[in-house]
Amino acid sequence: MTLSVWRHPLPVGAAGRCIGRADLPVDARKAKRLAHRIRQAARRERGPRVVVTSDLQRGLSVGRWLARWGWKHLVDVRLAELDFGDWEGRGWDDIGAAPVQAWCDDFAAQAPGGGESVALLLLRCRAALDDHHRLGTRYAVGHAGWISAALWLGQGGGAAPRAVDWPAARRYGQRVDLGA
Repeated sequence: MTLSVWRHPLPVGAAGRCIGRADLPVDARKAKRLAHRIRQAARRERGPRVVVTSDLQRGLSVGRWLARWGWKHLVDVRLAELDFGDWEGRGWDDIGAAPVQAWCDDFAAQAPGGGESVALLLLRCRAALDDHHRLGTRYAVGHAGWISAALWLGQGGGAAPRAVDWPAARRYGQRVDLGA
């Protein structure tokens, strides 16, 4: 079974800032537009009217639109973005190149800003994917880091990832289909 995950809409105030678990809102029109695209996909595919999102506003807002249209909206905190600790909400220029390079040098194990390591994100992602494939979940709204982790796992994800090998962030509103 395929799990189709859309990256959430562009959050308000994210430009130039490190945004992981910072709970930024999205423009209501953009959330509605993405919800409409998910609804259209489900109609075309004759999929269930159930969507899973993270607990952050960027995903919740899309799920709430679908719920208004009669969908079942479930929240799974494991779909959240990487936790960037004290980097959250700060400008990338304020964080500086040296700490970012230190993270890239030990990409899987180091927790950026004292938050969550990529290794922990991968464990969280694997658990969520296993559960949602078992449950037959078809549609979700997620975050760039989580989607990249799912893609890494789908590529075999054997060795600890290096920053240079990590899948690129998907565009806002982009759909990614993840196999079982």
